Amino acid sequence: MSVVTLAADVSQFSAIGVTTAGFALGMALLGAEHWRWYRGSGGTAPAGGKGKGKGAAPAAAKALDPKAMLPYWFGLTCGILMVACPGGLLGSISEIFRWAGNGIGGVAMDWLTGRKSATLAQGGAPDVDEFGAVLVCALFLVLILLRKVFPKTVRGKWWKGAFTSSLLCITTGTAAWIAESVVSGTNSLGQMLLDAAARGTFV
Repeated sequence: MSVVTLAADVSQFSAIGVTTAGFALGMALLGAEHWRWYRGSGGTAPAGGKGKGKGAAPAAAKALDPKAMLPYWFGLTCGILMVACPGGLLGSISEIFRWAGNGIGGVAMDWLTGRKSATLAQGGAPDVDEFGAVLVCALFLVLILLRKVFPKTVRGKWWKGAFTSSLLCITTGTAAWIAESVVSGTNSLGQMLLDAAARGTFV
């Protein structure tokens, strides 16, 4: 039996397969990025510094700064939207991401465990509709036009997030629920903005 026939409602989803090794790589990237942020943004130093007077700077623990993860989380969202555009360039890029991730993860799994990876599930998300497509198109055009404005570190985190979600975006489990929520929200927001711009009304 082919993998395609195993996916529920496959006609509504993009048909990009993901292997167990590719999914494991995506989970590793997701966990590593958040751990790096946690260790880099937080601290365990005592609240009081040594010494007295004005020269004694407090050594209070730094609070976790969510803003440092915004580029990565935004990249995760954009990666899901890329998978939701199977007929266009964005969908093709997500296929390349998945192909590369499956390959890299497969080599790592073979070296580390001696086992071959297997097909896990269909990769995909519900397609963007005509309203969501307008919003996605505008979003990525803005990102392309303003790419030089963002520092390399921000762009790097965005690409890493898009790569990660391309590997984790599958049609089953929690990943499917997240993908459907992102795409459905994009479609609804696109329709609301178009109605507001064209008719002056919110639906």
